[in-house]
Amino acid sequence: MTTTESKSELFTIAGAESPQSQKEQASSMGFFERYVQPCLAELLGSTLFIFVGCVSVISNVGVTGSIQPALAHGLALAITVAVFGEISGGHYNPAVSVCVYLLGGMELVLLGPYVLAQMFGGMIGAGLAKAISPSAEFHNASGAAFNAVKSSGDIGPVTVAELVMTLFLTTVVSMSAVNARTKSQLAPFCIGLTVTANILAGGMISGACMNPARAFGPAVVAGHWDSHWVYWVGPLAGALLTASIVRLLMGDKKTRIILK
Repeated sequence: MTTTESKSELFTIAGAESPQSQKEQASSMGFFERYVQPCLAELLGSTLFIFVGCVSVISNVGVTGSIQPALAHGLALAITVAVFGEISGGHYNPAVSVCVYLLGGMELVLLGPYVLAQMFGGMIGAGLAKAISPSAEFHNASGAAFNAVKSSGDIGPVTVAELVMTLFLTTVVSMSAVNARTKSQLAPFCIGLTVTANILAGGMISGACMNPARAFGPAVVAGHWDSHWVYWVGPLAGALLTASIVRLLMGDKKTRIILK
């Protein structure tokens, strides 16, 4: 895949332009628009998304159920993907970025900067959430960090839950925003609704993180690192599994590497 083709897939989330016009648009971009602006969009989008997510978790302490965090995360993600998707692809998640790269949807040179931008955005968002939250509520919520692993017996179920939920999320991203045959103008809302569904289903099991940057930011701000690695291993494993499925079976002819 050429650089132009890769960038056209990265920037096109819901556009209706022809592939040729997308290539022409990508080739006309300067260095700032091709490399700097996408990273800034990932930083800002991650900050806003993770800020809203953390605040919703902190303010939900003592409330039965996870409806508020589910809606807040899903709506914030859908909105930021819709707003910044044409600039960066609207990842805000290292697992999503790895999956998109493996499917040919972005350049390798952007993968590292994207992950760093997402992690810094996570720290800024979590820091802003701490700044506006009452200290007692922040402490009771562990700063919106993930603390589902209470014993060694929880590691397996939490890791598998994160793997499966991230598999669901990255499959929706791949099929609605990367795979040419199945791209949809509803991609931002499908992605946001997937996060909402996962939190409603798995929030009480693992916290339904699906996003290492979402785990990393609050862990830094709150100093809560217990079993933090689970929220990297599970999501990244889910992303790798999605990439394998799409590359081998579900992708269009351009994306599949076998059975063409």
